[in-house]
Amino acid sequence: MTSRGRSAPRSVNKRGVALISTAHVADDIYQGIVPALLPFLVAERHYSYAAVSGITLAATVLSSVVQPVFGVWADKHSRRWMIGGGMSLAAVGVVLAGWMPTYPLTWVVVALSGLGIAAFHPEAARAARQAAGRSNTGMSIFALGGNTGYALGSLIATPVLLWLGLRGTALLIVPAVIMALILARYLGPTLDRPAGTRGAPQLPTGSDDWRSFLTLTGIVVIRSILFFGFTSFIALYFIDHLHTSQATGGAALTVFLVTGAVGTLLGGWLGDRFNPLISIRVGFVLAIPALAGVVLVGSLPLAFLLVAVAGIASYLPFSVFVLLGQDYLPNRIGTASGVTVGLAVSIGGLANPLLGLLADATSLRLTLSVLIALPVLALIVSAFLKLPGAVRPPRATRRPAGGRVGEYDDVRDRTPSDHTAAPGERDR
Repeated sequence: MTSRGRSAPRSVNKRGVALISTAHVADDIYQGIVPALLPFLVAERHYSYAAVSGITLAATVLSSVVQPVFGVWADKHSRRWMIGGGMSLAAVGVVLAGWMPTYPLTWVVVALSGLGIAAFHPEAARAARQAAGRSNTGMSIFALGGNTGYALGSLIATPVLLWLGLRGTALLIVPAVIMALILARYLGPTLDRPAGTRGAPQLPTGSDDWRSFLTLTGIVVIRSILFFGFTSFIALYFIDHLHTSQATGGAALTVFLVTGAVGTLLGGWLGDRFNPLISIRVGFVLAIPALAGVVLVGSLPLAFLLVAVAGIASYLPFSVFVLLGQDYLPNRIGTASGVTVGLAVSIGGLANPLLGLLADATSLRLTLSVLIALPVLALIVSAFLKLPGAVRPPRATRRPAGGRVGEYDDVRDRTPSDHTAAPGERDR
């Protein structure tokens, strides 16, 4: 059987994948709105760069700390209500941010939004893997849902805020209300329906490889610092250094996030065609010249082109992060999801106030220049990653007579579908 043949699971709950991925879109809209709010907080409330970086911190600090806890909880006790409940809290916090009279109150409600994000992701990722089984495509669609939602956050919020100002956040509750009603009606029946005549999709099995998982987590953290730094300051950089309007600055942020959705699909294809480490390394290699170009060029069209390349490059590893994390910890899907999915969109914000202080003390151009070092560091750390096919229980790793037990001579040539294949398929 070819690797392409093994990559397609026998049975996928397509409706379940579609529903959870759509919920992921709705949830991450509210994370995408936060960076879109920053230029308006600077313009209307006269916040400093450090202050708006603190808003990003508010959106991420609770999420980054609490999300792995929600993941452990999801591994022990499935709580589907966290999908709709987390999304709703994320929406309410962002909406209230436009109405709070003081900075501390704004910080608190945005922090509550981050808590909602933390509750949503582990249980949603677990449900997505349950529906998708061994389908790399299914999990990539789930990851794409988050990327799409984050991009839509800026796309939806910017024109509303240009029209109504910060009080316009009240209109941004609409996606959450619609999705909450859909989840209340269809979540349970859709996930519990039989996926097909050949049986339900299978979750990954095997031994937990904590060393590889922690190495991957380090790469996720580096990537997320880069991501949050770029998304927090790229619109302001266009406005202040390229002398564009707020609308054009918001368009630059939207271009980065929309092309990131393309990068997610391309990363999944590279992972299936070659191996997931290729997706990670190609992404960071491409990010280096793209980021340098954004800082160096003065041409607006060329700057937009380089922002698009940076978006594709930074998202190439994203869906691979999720799959690798779950395969490294097959017995702790919720925990792995809480760290990889959550950290990819949260913990990088913890470094953002430092970047904001640097921007206040120097310039946005120097701050963006500092970010160029991050993909270089990620490439170095990625050299210590190994593919999850090297760690399996004895039955899955037995070799024919003459071979050593637990040895995979061809592990670096295997595709992700090989790593997640059923034990019997791996031994063929």
